[in-house]
Amino acid sequence: MYFYCEKCKKQYPLNSHSYMCECGGMFRLHKDTDDEPVHEISLGEFQTPLLPFRDGKLEFLLKLENLLPTGSFKDRGAYTLINEIHHLGVKKIALDSAGNAGAAIAAYAAAAGMECTVYVPDDVSNELVTQIEAYGAKIIKVANGRMKACAAVKQNLGDAYYASHVYNPLFFEGMKSIAKEMYEQLGGHVPDYIFVPVGNGTLLIGLFLGFMEIGRLPHFVAVQSRKCAPLYDAYHGLPEQPKKTTIAEAIRIERPKRLDWMIEAIKASNGDVVTIEDCEILRAKKHLAHCGIYVEMTSAAALAGAEKFFQSGKPDNYRVVVPLTGNGLKR
Repeated sequence: MYFYCEKCKKQYPLNSHSYMCECGGMFRLHKDTDDEPVHEISLGEFQTPLLPFRDGKLEFLLKLENLLPTGSFKDRGAYTLINEIHHLGVKKIALDSAGNAGAAIAAYAAAAGMECTVYVPDDVSNELVTQIEAYGAKIIKVANGRMKACAAVKQNLGDAYYASHVYNPLFFEGMKSIAKEMYEQLGGHVPDYIFVPVGNGTLLIGLFLGFMEIGRLPHFVAVQSRKCAPLYDAYHGLPEQPKKTTIAEAIRIERPKRLDWMIEAIKASNGDVVTIEDCEILRAKKHLAHCGIYVEMTSAAALAGAEKFFQSGKPDNYRVVVPLTGNGLKR
């Protein structure tokens, strides 16, 4: 396996301290058919349930990613990323995160005996800071939002490996496992629709790569807050809108680096991008909680998007999956 530039195709080793090509292109991952993933570090990962859920007259399947070891879907990417770089001898990492990725990577880094530093925006929840620090990682808070945290870590990497869930393709490689699980759980069938909350797009891109390997794509519907919807604007050809704060802080990403790849996934699947209001997120979160499912706002955003998309009804034979990306104890 190796990284290659999506623009000029230059190759880089997996343990390279370069996080993007010298030409400015983002990395992608090349794998040969005989490349075997490394499975040295584990926190007890398992196949998350696919729970039937009735929402008024609508029926969905909830993929309970909130039950993974650190409480979010980001464990999938962290598992593969940390296993591979630990196998290659990396001892010190740094990253930026709005919370869930920081917690997941810090946990697996702790299990691997790695030194870990996480740069976070200064308005990140106290619960997430507590979780990340509990794994022994160092927290550095950065003022003025998520993008400033990203800039800060890149300026201060030193001899640390940039274990980014956005820049590093190994993270997306780990995310593919969710597609394969859904396929197995549905008896060898691909869902008709999957509603994906989108910030940096790690879940959407991971699903896209996973189902591409399976050989058939579901319709991907990306869900964003109306207050911060760069993918919606770009996909629908709208002028860039001013970005505001949303309660779904995990998808509050103003300038996602993988925007073109996300648009590719939506178009290839004949999907769509929808936006929702904060009040719709709150209503969906309350509804899930009253059904015994306690999740973060971003998870509720996915359900709110599915409700809005199918507000006029849904054919009974449609298999519609809504991933619940993280539990509600973190925020």
